[in-house]
Amino acid sequence: MQITSTFPHEIEHHENVWIPMPDGAHLAARIWRPRDATEHPVPAILEYIPYRKRDLTRFNDEMAHPYFAGHGYASVRVDLRGSGESDGVLRDEYLQQELDDGVDVLRWIAAQPWCTGSVGMYGISWGGFNGLQIAAMQPPELQAVITICSTDDRYADDVHYMGGCLLGDNLSWASHMFSQNTCPPDPAIVGDRWREMWFERLEGSGLWLENWLNHQRRDGFWKHGSVCEDYSAIKCPIFAISGWADGYSNAVFRLLANLDVPRRGLIGPWSHKFPHIGVPGPAIGFLQEALRWWDHWLKGIDRGAMDEPMLRVWMQDSVGPTTMYQQRPGRWVGEPSWPSPNVTSQEHRLARYFLAEPGQPIEPQGLRIQSPLSVGLFAGKWCSYAAPPDLPHDQREEDGGALVLETEPLEEQLEILGPPVIELDLESDQPVAMLAARLSDVGENHEATRVTYGVLNLTHRDSHETPSPLEPGRRYRIRLQLNDIAQVFPAGHQLRLSLSTSYWPLAWPPPEPVQLIVHTGESSLTLPVRPPRDEDRGLRPFEAPAAATPLQRTRIEQPEHEWIVIRNLARDVSTLKVINTEGVYRIDDIDTQIEERCVEKYTHYDNDFDSVRGETRWVRGFSRDGWAVRTVTKTILRSTKTHFHLTADLDAWEGDERVFVRTWSRTIPRDHV
Repeated sequence: MQITSTFPHEIEHHENVWIPMPDGAHLAARIWRPRDATEHPVPAILEYIPYRKRDLTRFNDEMAHPYFAGHGYASVRVDLRGSGESDGVLRDEYLQQELDDGVDVLRWIAAQPWCTGSVGMYGISWGGFNGLQIAAMQPPELQAVITICSTDDRYADDVHYMGGCLLGDNLSWASHMFSQNTCPPDPAIVGDRWREMWFERLEGSGLWLENWLNHQRRDGFWKHGSVCEDYSAIKCPIFAISGWADGYSNAVFRLLANLDVPRRGLIGPWSHKFPHIGVPGPAIGFLQEALRWWDHWLKGIDRGAMDEPMLRVWMQDSVGPTTMYQQRPGRWVGEPSWPSPNVTSQEHRLARYFLAEPGQPIEPQGLRIQSPLSVGLFAGKWCSYAAPPDLPHDQREEDGGALVLETEPLEEQLEILGPPVIELDLESDQPVAMLAARLSDVGENHEATRVTYGVLNLTHRDSHETPSPLEPGRRYRIRLQLNDIAQVFPAGHQLRLSLSTSYWPLAWPPPEPVQLIVHTGESSLTLPVRPPRDEDRGLRPFEAPAAATPLQRTRIEQPEHEWIVIRNLARDVSTLKVINTEGVYRIDDIDTQIEERCVEKYTHYDNDFDSVRGETRWVRGFSRDGWAVRTVTKTILRSTKTHFHLTADLDAWEGDERVFVRTWSRTIPRDHV
């Protein structure tokens, strides 16, 4: 990465600025801007997230915000109400209070003497979400948005549910925020009231997982903040970005297809990270791309930001399976619009254990599948937050418990772009069932690399809002759209479709073991085929990654990230243990020591569906000059045939004294899940 410390504009930095809200609360902001901005006002860029500007996001903030400021923008990083040093309590994601506050922040920024009145919003994940959500509120100050790793649909395509199935990441993410919400503000910013603010958060932020489990179908809870409810509400230009290893790449395609504003889409090989630090690589000069976008829409300077294809994606070459890709070979391809006229459909009908070639006659048969709970232990994360090593492993580890169908070895190279779709004629022996489908690239050495996948709660076959049980023995027509992907399958390789009735712990299993019968003949896999195009060779290359000088951190204890699968055959217990800790480090410029540790365990016994259990434990600590605080949170989610059972513990420590403790125990009925 090219580190830049000299910019066209000299930068002025403000560590903390209070932004007043109409109700008397104040939100905390860090601001970087050109030193002469009061005499020569500039447009502003807002990042608005809950992840603590003072410390936990300081590393990323120092790389991006000074870069924007040095190129002639006021770059403003604001903590949401109830996070960091901002007043209040954060009680859930994307509440109307958050969005209303965001509109007021935009109004405040635009009114400052150093701002021209034009503001853009950018952010990854939460900041990408509320950029879209606030855009739909049409504040006049907001002129453009860059949304990274976000979604337009909070139910169907977010961390909570997928295809109506409860995701394991729902527990993981809830636990992350449970821990984050328990952190106090920094006394160096808020003064003596830090303890009062801390206890207000400990008492009031609550157990978000309980809220999310109380809404197992697509109701008004999830429609709020889902801009897909009315794409026409968004009137400003949108630049949507994601990565193939991220959980949110599908949203880029939907935004391009449904928005009626100037828009661009970009998907690289990356996980849930900014593209200039994207892993798997190659990373790109994202901050330079962002400047081209901001210059066009906030300054009216034409740098060709809208002269390129609407969509650019990384067409991934075939690789062997591993959880630890550092780089994904491939090439950039472009499409002038989406949906694209350059993509055509190629249908493969399902036959007895193979995928038939187009036009090949099929003998109708019923293929049975009842998967063990162990299918899914090698699936990786729904969303790769820290690739590597949370990507899927060799799919041969999974396919012994699946119904497997393959093509013949390809006679010539095949390239796809978009969502593969399966349509199945099937029946179930249980009223509640799920289907997991995986498409893999099988090499000549028989290694199987998962290319894309999808899951569907079969009670949601017709609607996420009004699920209905299956009638055992009745045949249903099921459609399952897999995640969008761009992938090359070389000549000599095979495509493998694997179907299973569970995919734990990526998705929570159904209440009881399920046997499905898939009827061949009318069941099919349809591929979005995109032949190579000469125009792709003429695409403008991205610049190399660049950033401002990174934050200096002193490592005291090294980070650790492990994925451990344990099969105790003596007790017939299977466990996936995920260790994801940043260890202990000191932020030198604010002389603050940070501790971050997380361990997750997902367990089941034999094929006992009542035994599935997820457990997470987080430790966070902050210390400086005799000030030391630490919180420990633990969450356990279990289920029976009829209910979810949720327990959680919160302990807070000041020095060696435990100053707060609370325990939750909740039982929540299963609702067609």
